[in-house]
Amino acid sequence: MRTFDYTQLALRQWDSEMLGLVAQIHEFKGRQEMFLKQKPAVLDKLVEIAKIQSTEASNKIEGIVTTSTRIQQLCNEKTTPPPRNRDEEEILGYRDVLNTIHENYEYIPIRTSYILQLHKDLYRYSGKTIGGRFKSTQNFIAETHTDGTQFIRFMPPGPYETPGAVDAICASFNQAIDACS
Repeated sequence: MRTFDYTQLALRQWDSEMLGLVAQIHEFKGRQEMFLKQKPAVLDKLVEIAKIQSTEASNKIEGIVTTSTRIQQLCNEKTTPPPRNRDEEEILGYRDVLNTIHENYEYIPIRTSYILQLHKDLYRYSGKTIGGRFKSTQNFIAETHTDGTQFIRFMPPGPYETPGAVDAICASFNQAIDACS
């Protein structure tokens, strides 16, 4: 009797979806180049607005908040204003990583070592030593019901599985990029 490997099927479906998304990215890059040449000032302003909105939204998901005025100050300052608290330390790290990606995306290969470097930069202002390292404890996403009970919504790979999983994701992404080129 032959057994069916659902993991392999899921990976093939994921690879197929990834390939389709990468093809769309290449198509939109061509349109972007045309817009860059026609309206550079408008695009620069839109990028700045998007960076502020991305910084605010992404940090809000993590429970990190500040006023809209302060987030604009932190995002727009060319020199680093001193962070006032832990939330602002994380906002400044996110701002710097987002700027690095926006300004250098075409030179940043999708590799584990680069992801860890960006992670290290993310924690640059915090003084925490977790930046640039894989997790050492299991984490999960949980939902808390009104009665106080928790339900685990998502359990990511364990600490010992994470480096290999990130390597595999990078390799799969790079294969999809190569297939579209």
